[in-house]
Amino acid sequence: MQVIRASMLGYCMGVRYAVHLAYKASQTVRNGRLYTLGPLIHNPYVLRELQKQGVEILDEPFMPSDLKGATVIIRAHGVAPNLEALLVGLGAELVDATCPRVKASQMKAKTFAEAGYRIFLAGEKQHGELIGIRGYAPNCLSVEDPSEARSAAETLYHTDPGGKTALLGQTTISAEEYHRIGAEILPYFPDIEIIDTICNATKDRQEALKKLCENADALVIAGGKESANTRRLLAIARNQNKPAWLVESPEDLPPEAGVYSAVGLSAGASTPDDLIDQIEKALYDLSVKV
Repeated sequence: MQVIRASMLGYCMGVRYAVHLAYKASQTVRNGRLYTLGPLIHNPYVLRELQKQGVEILDEPFMPSDLKGATVIIRAHGVAPNLEALLVGLGAELVDATCPRVKASQMKAKTFAEAGYRIFLAGEKQHGELIGIRGYAPNCLSVEDPSEARSAAETLYHTDPGGKTALLGQTTISAEEYHRIGAEILPYFPDIEIIDTICNATKDRQEALKKLCENADALVIAGGKESANTRRLLAIARNQNKPAWLVESPEDLPPEAGVYSAVGLSAGASTPDDLIDQIEKALYDLSVKV
């Protein structure tokens, strides 16, 4: 078997920065509680490693009423400003690990909202990133697909046809999906401002995977099942009519992956280098057993 790695895979800048801050905090916070507000990133392997360093996950619905002496790391996906204020009010010291691209989207949404724009927000409505952005622009119209976008645009047109509008997207949405969503809104609001909020790291990994598909018989996508960008990589691979699997660990590899001559290996932006190495080794071991 030949294992071919995508030219771009694994940790993006924002995730690497967030994980670095979490490990740094685990070394400096010695006498207090250390939390991340929700999962720092969507990768169970990384979360287990952080837990070994004393980093616990703070579950928002069950937050303690007193966080004095505690340090809380804001996850890479960001949070709403009212939640940050609540944490400070409870006595927590904050470490902001929000991805810079996500932070930029938050500020753009805030600016548009304050200027009276009606904002269409494209992506997974319950994803942490979008929940945080809506905190800066509470009247966002969240749409997950072109059909929802068309329906929301039609409704808004009938109630406020002359209103200023803007479209922002989840940083990990695919460019094709974002374009289709925008195309459904344009007939109703031709002057809509479509803002490019897609992270270059997401685009680069998706494009690298498409090229990888040309030379691979099957694809393995390494990453967390809760990771939006990892799931989109899986969808791209399957759209190329290739056998493809999303694996969170070497143990998740299916036996049939070992029968192919050339297996492509890609990984989501929250997948660490050492886990990618482990999965590649497991693929070679699997081919020997077949």
